[in-house]
Amino acid sequence: MFRRLAACLALAGALTAPALAADLRIGLPDATTSLDPLFYVAGSNTQVALHLYDPLVRQDAHQLLMPALATAWRAVDDTTWEFTLRPGVRFHSGAAFGPEDVIASVRHVEGITNSPSSLRPYVAGVAAMEVVSPTVLRIRTNGPRPLLANDLSRISIIPRAQQDTPAAAFEGKQVDGTGPFALAEWARGASVKLVRNEAYWAGAPAWEHVELRSMGDGGARVAALLAGDIDVIAQVPSEAQAAVLGNARVHMVSAAGNRLIYLHIDSDRTETPFARDAAGKPLANNPLKDPRVRRALSLAIDRKALVERVMDGQGTPAGQFVPPGFAGYDAALAAPAMDVAAARALLTEAGYPNGFNLTIHGPNDRYPNDAKLLQAIAQFFTRAGVRTAVDVQPGASFFTRASRLEYSMIMGGAAIETGELTGILNPLLATYDADKGLGTGNRGRWSNPRFDALLAEAYRTFDEPARTALLQQASRIAAEDTGVIPVLFLQNTWGLRRGLDYAGRGDGYTLADQVRAAP
Repeated sequence: MFRRLAACLALAGALTAPALAADLRIGLPDATTSLDPLFYVAGSNTQVALHLYDPLVRQDAHQLLMPALATAWRAVDDTTWEFTLRPGVRFHSGAAFGPEDVIASVRHVEGITNSPSSLRPYVAGVAAMEVVSPTVLRIRTNGPRPLLANDLSRISIIPRAQQDTPAAAFEGKQVDGTGPFALAEWARGASVKLVRNEAYWAGAPAWEHVELRSMGDGGARVAALLAGDIDVIAQVPSEAQAAVLGNARVHMVSAAGNRLIYLHIDSDRTETPFARDAAGKPLANNPLKDPRVRRALSLAIDRKALVERVMDGQGTPAGQFVPPGFAGYDAALAAPAMDVAAARALLTEAGYPNGFNLTIHGPNDRYPNDAKLLQAIAQFFTRAGVRTAVDVQPGASFFTRASRLEYSMIMGGAAIETGELTGILNPLLATYDADKGLGTGNRGRWSNPRFDALLAEAYRTFDEPARTALLQQASRIAAEDTGVIPVLFLQNTWGLRRGLDYAGRGDGYTLADQVRAAP
């Protein structure tokens, strides 16, 4: 990797970047797997959807709520909300936007049955929807739902005619949003090409054409930026940041990220496929069901070393599910310090004085340094007595198989999609219930009734300090029982050619309409 990166940088140093143009080329580290914006909770798909579609309520760079297709919203009572819709908005096809499109979008989410990670949690509170007028939609919830606007910030609005359209059919003219750009071309796994929406309700964006190019190799992304083949790249590899900062033709911006890198653990099944004895035979009892074993593995990890050595300082050790500055952060939940002796003692107490064999799985193209992180974590586990191997795969196949529960332990990443703590606690840790939209990303099937009760109570609580206290209690339960192992929060970075500027976002999204000419 380092030799290839050095060669790419040397080649790029001899080339120059083009002058400012009406076209913008963005290099992204992952591929778009679906253009149905409501099919799958995946950051790579969401950031493309935000170019093509609008939600009722959107999030700014710090994930605070802002008007979008709704200009205002209010709670009429504990179970009734009214949204005032923006008049005069049209889809790219020319069809007028109205409340029926919002209803169809919610129904579309409810009708999807094969999503690897469903958006159902974000519409689970909706009991009924009523058109009051062409610009007013009333939503009734199945109980108090103080965070409904946050949840609906995740729901892109599609035309009412597409309510029952299969996800696979969202190609070409079927991709019909109200967003700042319209679809020009999608080369699956390679690029998404966009054209400016001249009639966009918030004003036409600066760029006439945008190409979102999928470039999984970080070194290739940097080389393309320095060569002038790409104008903006996301996730500057940590080992290349000095080269970017030292080049006068480009510059780098960064923002504290909300994405948690974590380990999901099979804490449910009696037997688990990738935990074996010293002879390589399957264990009759799944050791990961024991919270002492899970706690031991968490204590085995040197999070500080991962941040400093693997991530080159681009991250923060994690002991909970949101970083500082987000609602629900608990200063008392510090990242655990590595303690190999305590880890070995817990393994012995749990009946594994000689440890066991484990294989952990993860992607090799989804997060910065993901394969390196897995290798380092495996070494920490092995040092504590759990002899650990690593199996990494392309993200597109890995996440599908992980959702089928094929593994014993996986590394994943979860962002705070709604800007507050329920947006990560529900999908990641709530007891799995697809019909209720609970725990849809809970690939370890951890379950704790007290946690579920606190989460449910928080969802009903309008008083913000009281709700925060409930969510902090739930976080403590999950941390103490090690429902998942928080590892670190990512730092978001972007490289841009001189003359361009980007404010950076906590959610890590790269949005073309927010890339501007530098003042």
